Amino acid sequence: MNAIVILPGDLHCIWTLPETDQDFSTRWRFIKGVVTKHGQISTPIWQKRFWEHTLRDEYDLQTHTDDLYYNPVKHGYVLQPADWPYSSFHRDVARGRYPANWGREWSLPEDVGNE
Repeated sequence: MNAIVILPGDLHCIWTLPETDQDFSTRWRFIKGVVTKHGQISTPIWQKRFWEHTLRDEYDLQTHTDDLYYNPVKHGYVLQPADWPYSSFHRDVARGRYPANWGREWSLPEDVGNE
């Protein structure tokens, strides 16, 4: 699992699958089961279908990962990806792949409050 973000009514993932295995359906079934069980979800939230896209190169991977992590901000849930707890963004910050304040929608000038 390269990246994941869980939003109300929405789940986005980026996976690297084994070269000989393209079984998206079994993986989605497993993920849906785990999220439903551990998320204490009592209503059906899952679509029957999924959309998949094969990433072409490292740039495509980075662009899609950035978009995935920015989704909670884009939908107005938080001001920056670090504020959203249901994401692998925190793992990637710990690994040094993103700065903790990456994707912040707004920021105060540095001199504010330093008077």
